Amino acid sequence: MPIVSLASWRPCDDIPSLDPRVARTNLSYEPLVWPDGNAIMRHPGRLVKLVLVTPNGELVGTLAAFPVASPWWQQVEEVVRGAMEHYGVHVTVLRLLNTNKTSSPGGAVTYLAEVEAGLPASHWNGRLEEHPLRMPWARPGGPAADLGWTDDTLTRLGMTRIGPAEQVRTWNLSSIWRIPVEGRTVWLKVVPPFFVHEGTVLEKLQRKSVPRLLAQNRGRMLLHEIPGQDLYNAPMRTLLRMVSELVKIQRDWMNRTNEMLRMGLPDWRRDPFKAALAHTVEANEKSLSVRDRKDLSDFLDGLDSRFDAVKSCGIPDTIVHGDFHPGNCRGDSSSFVILDWGDCCVGHPLLDEPPFLDRVQEKQRHVVREHWHREWRDAIPGSDPARASQFLAPIATARLAAIYKSFLENIEPSERPYHQSDPAIWLRRTATLVRDERFPGASIASR
Repeated sequence: MPIVSLASWRPCDDIPSLDPRVARTNLSYEPLVWPDGNAIMRHPGRLVKLVLVTPNGELVGTLAAFPVASPWWQQVEEVVRGAMEHYGVHVTVLRLLNTNKTSSPGGAVTYLAEVEAGLPASHWNGRLEEHPLRMPWARPGGPAADLGWTDDTLTRLGMTRIGPAEQVRTWNLSSIWRIPVEGRTVWLKVVPPFFVHEGTVLEKLQRKSVPRLLAQNRGRMLLHEIPGQDLYNAPMRTLLRMVSELVKIQRDWMNRTNEMLRMGLPDWRRDPFKAALAHTVEANEKSLSVRDRKDLSDFLDGLDSRFDAVKSCGIPDTIVHGDFHPGNCRGDSSSFVILDWGDCCVGHPLLDEPPFLDRVQEKQRHVVREHWHREWRDAIPGSDPARASQFLAPIATARLAAIYKSFLENIEPSERPYHQSDPAIWLRRTATLVRDERFPGASIASR
């Protein structure tokens, strides 16, 4: 998902007791690294507690907490490994139950996990309640259903799984598994209803620079493995190639709005955006200062003029990736693939520019921005991407606030700490951008 909040470690009284066998183990730290490769903070990993249920939902009990080096809550591969190392039990993590922090990363985290059968475990006096917004893979038996579909699909494709599936990630935005098959590895990705269009988008794009789809059905996607690494620290020449490739894709989808809407892509053009932002501002009023509320109100009032100014710059609506940054590109110095199209939508292509520039070194931003604008000037002679970019900057940050608000409204309460603080954060940033615009007080239409 877009930007992860960075909250500092805070000791808390409700950290669960450690397994006596690992009580003397120091909780290891994992560095957080900016794109320039420098570790800016060091976060302790998680202290993980598991509440266990059987595949039919019968409560087994709880295991004493154990340390996990990675601080990121949704990364569960190390949790699965830790349960085996400390207790000799294989688990499938289902969902977040609670945490002692208001946002990721780190802290004391309790998950619900599934085991095949009962085993000795401590009594747990909590309650497991049903919720209508729970994701299918977060329910007992849900992951098994996803893997059953995977095995059936592999058989239909003439492929055979040769080992156990490995759980990599689970949270409210996706469930990801690594699947060993003869001669290769494939990946299972399952997404919520509000991202279900991702499979259709991958089918339609069919480019070397997007994930290769083996099969998809109602939010389940079976994908070819993508070799290489996530390119957070990509050199300048690779950053420029990323931008060029995205612009090529977006050029192909100009003037195809109706087709994209039929595919199920969310509509983030003028009217839907205005409605979503007004709703988000209203819902977060108590988290905003009086000054921010006033600036956001003025911003809303001026959106029609702002969108008219963007339109006058000559670049039409097309597909927007929605979460485009170097870390969502995977590969090496010779080739890469643009990942995670679940956030894609219909809108102005330069909405993808601010999040990307946020993730590159400050000294690189001018070169990347100029390259981006040159690509669009070459694509549409006479267009003015630099001017459009200026008008779109606060729209892009406001859109992130509305996106996070939408996530919160479509996931169950125990999973909301992943995103709880994000709408207000991005609304404040939007208000700051509006205040800091180059020509304060000038009419948008006159610029």
